[in-house]
Amino acid sequence: MRENMQVNSLTATNRRSANFNGFVHALDAGLVDGSGNKLLLRGVGLGNWLLPEGYMWKFGPGAESPREIEKLVSKLLGEEAAQDFWNNFRKTFICEDDIALISASGFDHVRLPINSRIIMTDDGLPIESGFELIDQLIEWCRIHKLWVMLDLHGAPGGQTGTNIDDSPNNMPELFMEKRYWNQTLEIWRLIASRYATETVVLGYDLLNEPIPNGWQYKYSVDLARLYREITATIRSVDLNHLIVYEGSHWATNWDIFTEVWDVNSLLQFHKYWSSPDKASIQKFLDFREKLGLPIYMGEGGENNTEWLYTVFRLYERYEIGWNFWTWKKIETLTSPLSVKAPSGWKEIYNFVQNGEGISPERVKSIFAELLDNFKVKNCIWHQEVVAALLAENPMVIPAWGFGFFGEGESYQTHKTDTMNGVREEDSVTLEYLEGNDGEYNFEQTDGRNYFDTEEIVVKLNKGDWLEYVVDSAIELNNYRVETAEGTTPNISVMKSKRGFKITANELVRLLRIRRIN
Repeated sequence: MRENMQVNSLTATNRRSANFNGFVHALDAGLVDGSGNKLLLRGVGLGNWLLPEGYMWKFGPGAESPREIEKLVSKLLGEEAAQDFWNNFRKTFICEDDIALISASGFDHVRLPINSRIIMTDDGLPIESGFELIDQLIEWCRIHKLWVMLDLHGAPGGQTGTNIDDSPNNMPELFMEKRYWNQTLEIWRLIASRYATETVVLGYDLLNEPIPNGWQYKYSVDLARLYREITATIRSVDLNHLIVYEGSHWATNWDIFTEVWDVNSLLQFHKYWSSPDKASIQKFLDFREKLGLPIYMGEGGENNTEWLYTVFRLYERYEIGWNFWTWKKIETLTSPLSVKAPSGWKEIYNFVQNGEGISPERVKSIFAELLDNFKVKNCIWHQEVVAALLAENPMVIPAWGFGFFGEGESYQTHKTDTMNGVREEDSVTLEYLEGNDGEYNFEQTDGRNYFDTEEIVVKLNKGDWLEYVVDSAIELNNYRVETAEGTTPNISVMKSKRGFKITANELVRLLRIRRIN
């Protein structure tokens, strides 16, 4: 294993803007930029822009996949007006203002999900206007010092068979029909040829979340073969860029990675709604050790800020670069930007769900307002989400979000009483604040806070301690430690080399830590 890299996510001086002097590449199971600087990537995904997803529009069942959404918009607006809407949507949902804000917030790259139909016709012909959208994004990112990860999110025929890609028949037809297979190879040849010398491009993410569920067993051999063929296709025109491979089953099954297909490559996993502890990522750490390749958390989020704070500190402790999903959605608490639903959006929802009538003039008015609401200046800014990702103010740390350095380094306890579903490998007593003894559920998909019956406290006996990894330059009076009892005389708080340490002077139940200024 390579020498451990000390990473501090809190201080601005440790943030490194993208360096376009050469290509990002793999080295010694890590990433370096073109100048040889070690990288710990921190980015956001641009979901919904070039591949619409229904849950981000809040349409509900019936308009969830890209094709279903497009059909709905055409039905509501008519074909010509629908095309105008999508043209304007591409200009407003993501624009330079978004990229400038992403950069100013402290991120270093964006992951761009691409639907194949944006850049290639069903007959396999390239679409120049689609490539021009990518070109424009790259130019904005060049100006604002962000790398761009190009992600084939919807492959020809569909790689998942679910509504998150662009499968026409809810089947992973990429693996069933040769023409889709060949079109996918051609797409990557076109992309690699076009951007072979473009250092703003971080790398090529070959397929998003291929063959989930039962498909992962039926087509695993085919997926490995396709990855090798895409790699050969790319390398025939581009020897420079990082190649990114995702596991099957929502990028979580890495069984196909039995050998190194390309030394300049990266293995990507996704992580949602699971316990934010080392045990949950151990299998990915093992693959890094075995294959000597860097690893990357390419999608994660859709949760509340306490979970976000904890899990993203976990990644950084183990030198795993990450990309947060996603930048912007309609009426959300879980993204940095929340788009205000236009007045009458409920009418659109009712039309989707039960066919309630709505006049053409009303539809046009609603969609016109929506386009205006997409603009950054009209969105609601959730600083708390960005703060949780980058460990900045305002900050809320759950009591169970203590450091991940192991016993004697992150915690010391005299009694072991682990809890089902959370940090089971740590010998720290965790329990519910009140009335629940079941396995813990991390699915806060709407970003809500925990109910009292879901809240976890850390029970410390006299002499037990926990260390929280924050900015080493902290002032203790900037933080308030909350206990289940609401009082703090029974604890002491001291600075440590990595943040601060909380020690119990008598029995205490810790609940959370808040940064108050």
